[in-house]
Amino acid sequence: MRRKSSLTDLDGARVAVAGMGVSGTASTAALADTGALVSQWDGRGDDVGARLLTPAALLDWKPDIVVVSPGLPAVGDVHAALRQARIPIWSEVELAWRLRTRDEQGQSAPWLAVTGTNGKTTTVQMAAAMAAEAGMNVAAVGNVGDPIVTAVTKDDGPDLLVVELSSFQLHSTSSMSPLAAGCLNIADDHLDWHGSREAYRDAKARVYENAQVACLYPVDDPIVSAMVEEANVIEGARAIGLTRGVPGPGQIGLVEDIVAERAYGPSRFHSAHELFQLDDLAHLAHGEVPLHLLSDAMMAAGLVRAAGIEPSAVRSALRRFSMGEHRIETVAVTDGITWIDDSKATNAHAARASIRAQEDGSVVWIAGGVSKGAEFASLVADIAPKLRAAVVIGVDQAPLLQALKSQAPGVPVTAIPPGSATVMAEAVSAARAHAGPSAVVMLAPACASWDQFVSYADRGTQFTRAVLE
Repeated sequence: MRRKSSLTDLDGARVAVAGMGVSGTASTAALADTGALVSQWDGRGDDVGARLLTPAALLDWKPDIVVVSPGLPAVGDVHAALRQARIPIWSEVELAWRLRTRDEQGQSAPWLAVTGTNGKTTTVQMAAAMAAEAGMNVAAVGNVGDPIVTAVTKDDGPDLLVVELSSFQLHSTSSMSPLAAGCLNIADDHLDWHGSREAYRDAKARVYENAQVACLYPVDDPIVSAMVEEANVIEGARAIGLTRGVPGPGQIGLVEDIVAERAYGPSRFHSAHELFQLDDLAHLAHGEVPLHLLSDAMMAAGLVRAAGIEPSAVRSALRRFSMGEHRIETVAVTDGITWIDDSKATNAHAARASIRAQEDGSVVWIAGGVSKGAEFASLVADIAPKLRAAVVIGVDQAPLLQALKSQAPGVPVTAIPPGSATVMAEAVSAARAHAGPSAVVMLAPACASWDQFVSYADRGTQFTRAVLE
């Protein structure tokens, strides 16, 4: 049984929670028995039972700490006002770390932390499955599962947490000290929220700060490698490289079709542990196992090995693992056409990985939404050989249409009017007209969903419904 931690004494502190979405609501609930004086703030004000959020009103309340929602951009007026007033800004992750529960020996459940532009959810779910296979009471939290602050403050909480962390959450996180941490990759995304590529990179780099045992990273990514080199870690924590080549000491890599680990324990200098084989991932792929899926599995395996999970549990879990909904999910195969829902591909990096795994000239690509300030010329140039046609949806169509025109001029394109009330049904109909034999119609939008859908899940569900109808 765990009890409430006294790591941070908030008794009598004035704590404002800004933004009453899922994260803000969970943070408010977690603060209820800390003795803090808590106020709730939101741009919708009374509509959600909160005070109307403006920088002036928030500062007039004189908070000691403000717990911010991921929906409030770092370049926005709320963050700017708080920084100028030198008021501490905490993410839900920071609050969770400080409020986490302890057992009778004063120990808290360790965290395995995962970030990256693409692949976070799959990696977190794989790692949780591996730990569960070994008999551990484990929870996958963050953007998957419970809010982090909810999971860590339960009296009967898990013994290990695998935590998915976005750049939004990491931006205002400072004291977290994960058992092991990994960044899968980094590519331009959410630059409108952070204000610059450098600020986005710096937020991601926070995942490695105070790591206790291991910092895992892809050796062929110089940006992530530099993040590890610059991190301030707990003495003794080691850098563990993930490579698609034969691993050396301190690495996890590929020996023919076997993923082998030479990262932990004294034997790493002269022998390797077999973690899994490529065939163990075959059931998750449409065709050959794509490199990004292999990278996700390697990262997950490396993280749980830091927690002492045996290789046998790693392999057994992967053999039974299934992808989450809306992540490279085959919806139907009809008349020789394969329909794939990858609505979770909300940026160019994710869309590129999915489409490049397909055959040349086979893909009818459904793309578009909220571009988040991204450009798509590089993406389209990379995937042009794979494309048979494209269907563009969403409100930010111009960047995609321009990229298709300049980088894939021979590819037929249909644009669905942004104001359409039946956008996905029209997109599916247009894709069907373009498809022909042996086509793969792939919803991999490379954009956020909130212009025409409630969420990426809603977008994927509407795609599935339109296909099946």
